[in-house]
Amino acid sequence: MKPACNASVTSLTVNRHMKNERILIVDDEAAIREMISIALDLAGFDCIEAEDALQAHHLVVDERPALILLDWMLPGMTGIELARRLKRDENTSEIPIIMLTARGEEDNKIQGLDAGADDYITKPFSTRELISRIKAVLRRSSALNQEKSIEVAGLKLDPVSHRITANDKPVEMGPTEYRLLAFFMSHPERAYTRTQMLDQVWGGNVYVEDRTIDVHIRRLRKALEPFNFDRFIQTVRGTGYRFSTQVEDRAEMP
Repeated sequence: MKPACNASVTSLTVNRHMKNERILIVDDEAAIREMISIALDLAGFDCIEAEDALQAHHLVVDERPALILLDWMLPGMTGIELARRLKRDENTSEIPIIMLTARGEEDNKIQGLDAGADDYITKPFSTRELISRIKAVLRRSSALNQEKSIEVAGLKLDPVSHRITANDKPVEMGPTEYRLLAFFMSHPERAYTRTQMLDQVWGGNVYVEDRTIDVHIRRLRKALEPFNFDRFIQTVRGTGYRFSTQVEDRAEMP
């Protein structure tokens, strides 16, 4: 039997004045879905439910939820496989995902994040923590999904289509690298520590080590390298990273 979340539903403050954003709960155990649904309803969210990946995928396409709570262990297709499928599809790639799982090992967390998950919460968890994570992810998602395109020296990021072009040529990269680039291009010429980047891109509650951030930086540079835009992602020794068009700073890159 899967570990359940620790319910403290009666202690939650009802907030009916917030926007009723729709959350898709994907878990094969009806009791867990019901528990989460009650908590989210009291917090002012609308909920829809799926018991497996196939049903979840249909609901994502038909209902366009604001966020997906996705259990790792599902019958048939796993949650990780579904996350990868959704993030590969440009029509669903922008929908944030929080993984719900009993798997707490570091490698599993990294695997979930690399699959495109925006956050990761291990069972058992409190409903207060879950709602806090949901609100944080929705805030970050909203900030990174503005409709106005960003263009810097021929590098263009279109948040509506989630396309990146370099001198009008398409650039392919993963969802985490996309979020990193969106953050960098929205905050140019400023150095950020790894901790600040963790808060802004992954969220402060997510378990990510410095080396994992460095891996995604390397992947981002590799995606931009054929177009000679990797030089914009600069290492600031003793601090972290910055996005800058001042090429003389390239000497600091490792």
